[in-house]
Amino acid sequence: MGDLFNVEFMLSIIPEILSALPKTIWLASISGLIGLIIGLIVALIRYFEIKLLTPLVKVYVSFIRGTPAILQLFIVYYGIPILLKIINQEFGTAYAVNVPKDVYAIIALSLNAGAFMSETFRSSLLAVDIGQLEACYSINLTTSQALRRVIIPQAFVIAIPPLSNTLVSLVKETSLLFMISIVDLMAQGRIVAARSYRYLEMYIVVSLIYWVVCSILAAFFNAVERRYSQYERRLTD
Repeated sequence: MGDLFNVEFMLSIIPEILSALPKTIWLASISGLIGLIIGLIVALIRYFEIKLLTPLVKVYVSFIRGTPAILQLFIVYYGIPILLKIINQEFGTAYAVNVPKDVYAIIALSLNAGAFMSETFRSSLLAVDIGQLEACYSINLTTSQALRRVIIPQAFVIAIPPLSNTLVSLVKETSLLFMISIVDLMAQGRIVAARSYRYLEMYIVVSLIYWVVCSILAAFFNAVERRYSQYERRLTD
């Protein structure tokens, strides 16, 4: 069995594969933060039905939700350099075309996460009674003050469970980044396995690492949800 499946090899490669975990966590964290900002902005545009912008963001959300993440990654990876070249030719600029690969990854992951988060935020905003916004206006609060102090905090509590699912999924989607030669967990695992051709053992180790990381994140978000849910119940009592 040792020739077909080697447990000792699995244990020996764990430290080497784990060396790529900080890269994975960093890319997922930055992309998740930017995705939250994009999602909230898009949700507010649709919530207030801002003319001209609403049709554009609808197309953006529909495209992201209707296409595979790997295609979005390739479009960003191959499309941005061509776009920069076109801009340089048309306007005589000298923007750098050789953008770091991490930037492509963050852009693609952020756009993907932002589209899904926008739907979460929009449904959460709609779940907050519209009368609360009108009550804010009645005490002379501006729209931005009403959103910041009353509407968004309540919507955020409602949005925590689906947002946490999106963020956990984002960590798993970083496994696609090896396709553009970024050395994340998956790429590091393939590099290690290529030396001995023991790909099954490598895939099992990488899957276990992803499982542990995502389980920790899920437990953290569950704790956050319970805390804010208790706070919300105290406010309504």
